[in-house]
Amino acid sequence: METHYATLWEKISDIIPNRTALICGEVKRSWEDYDQRAAKLATELTKAGLGDDSKVGLYLHNSNEYLEAQYATFKIKGVPVNVNYRYKEEELVYLLDNSDAEAIFFQGCYADQITSIKDKLTKVKLFIQVEDSSKDLLEFAVDYENAIQTNEPMERIKRSGENIYMLYTGGTTGMPKGVMYQHEGFLKAMLGTGGAWGFLPIQEKVDLDEITNVIGELSEEDKLPISLPACPLMHGTGMWLGALIPLISGGTVVTIPELGFDPDSLLRVVEKNKVNNLIIVGDAFAKPILDTLDNAESEGRSFNLDSLNMIASSGVMWSSEVKEGLLKHKDMLLVDAMGSTEGGMGSSIASREAPAPTAKFVLNPGTIVISDEGQIVEPGSGVMGKIGTSGLVPLGYFKDPEKSAETFKEVNGVRYSFPGDYALVEEDGSITLLGRGSNCINTAGEKVYPEEVEEAVKRHPDVYDCLVVGVSDDRFGQRVVALASYQEGKEVKEQDLIAFTRDHLAGYKLPKQVLFVDEVMRAPNGKANYKWAKQKAAEELGH
Repeated sequence: METHYATLWEKISDIIPNRTALICGEVKRSWEDYDQRAAKLATELTKAGLGDDSKVGLYLHNSNEYLEAQYATFKIKGVPVNVNYRYKEEELVYLLDNSDAEAIFFQGCYADQITSIKDKLTKVKLFIQVEDSSKDLLEFAVDYENAIQTNEPMERIKRSGENIYMLYTGGTTGMPKGVMYQHEGFLKAMLGTGGAWGFLPIQEKVDLDEITNVIGELSEEDKLPISLPACPLMHGTGMWLGALIPLISGGTVVTIPELGFDPDSLLRVVEKNKVNNLIIVGDAFAKPILDTLDNAESEGRSFNLDSLNMIASSGVMWSSEVKEGLLKHKDMLLVDAMGSTEGGMGSSIASREAPAPTAKFVLNPGTIVISDEGQIVEPGSGVMGKIGTSGLVPLGYFKDPEKSAETFKEVNGVRYSFPGDYALVEEDGSITLLGRGSNCINTAGEKVYPEEVEEAVKRHPDVYDCLVVGVSDDRFGQRVVALASYQEGKEVKEQDLIAFTRDHLAGYKLPKQVLFVDEVMRAPNGKANYKWAKQKAAEELGH
């Protein structure tokens, strides 16, 4: 069998047609439904002239439709393009033009944005609108459900493991870039991760026919995973950990269509659907979940979390204190995966029996740390270095050979990905993550990584969230400035908070100023919004 997502899912749909594949609100789709609906959408795409390597924009919220549209794109050997639904017109035009998108699935509520940019999207042949009662169907668009009702399923075709899979980065360090993989390598990497996490008792080298046999056996034993990505599918953490891994395991993906993060609603969905695996992005999700659990307990209420075996996070800091708080409510595995769109680097797994310190990870095999001088960092040396990962290394960035050469390069004859994350290598070989080099603050010749300072500030019991940025300074070049929000009903003086961080940081890393804000702004996936933080700091300080 070809090592391709669509081919594997077709096989799974034949093995377990009546098992539930997708749940969104009250709508459930069986594996047979999932396959047939995607096949009919694939017919609509082929009628518009799309096929091998055609790019298809997914301008959608978390939903069954998002996953069906992605599957339909895979079926025609096309390439889904994740579209950030918070983008404004200029950003949308850039992304859809840069990706060479030939079709767009879009949420009805974004009909006005699509209308305003339509004439600039000269490569787009087909617009498919997902009705959500917010807007009438655009005259130039095809209705999503009507396309399913009026088309016959596309016949199954042969595909290649060399077909391209691509995910666009969030553009936190410049314009968004499409990170390209081949289906075979990427699918095997996801199978390896799923196997390591216990989704399937297999390794990535197992033949795909064997995998479907295992899925059939687990289905009979009612042991297939049920996962809920709390973060957006438009980002790697939500899609890869929350959707692709459970789907290639024959499992179920539960999505919440409403925008915004409501931890109480989330926990009710976990309870209702007996979710096994919850996917989040660090403290931005974990803290509100913990607060909700604590508040419920204090009020004599509770959530039934018996089904929940694991919470997995990737992308931002997940502090040990919050992990410990969650484990008091439920004994489970807390998987903290360190990685980026460009590659996985390490992990930290915590449980009641084995708590884990903040930002300390065990390196994945084939991961190295290189100093700015090009030397491999020795354990315990105290030298900061850039993390490089081998194994599954992307083909490169779509239409950006210069940036590709900078990020994906050889060291001692081995090809590595260097997304830009810096770390220290401890004496025991584990690493302490410092953060992305592009956000590094240079103060009086010393390098300060925001994430390290943020974690120290957030250790204070009266602080809820924090971001740290560098602000221009006549004396030091840059000075360290923190933007922090209080825990509800709490307050702390600026100098007291700075003094508190002294117990955790070297003197040159201490924030010179703390600006208190009502809310620390983050992206929908929980990642730091450093652009906002820098603008806010500049406004407050008159820069």
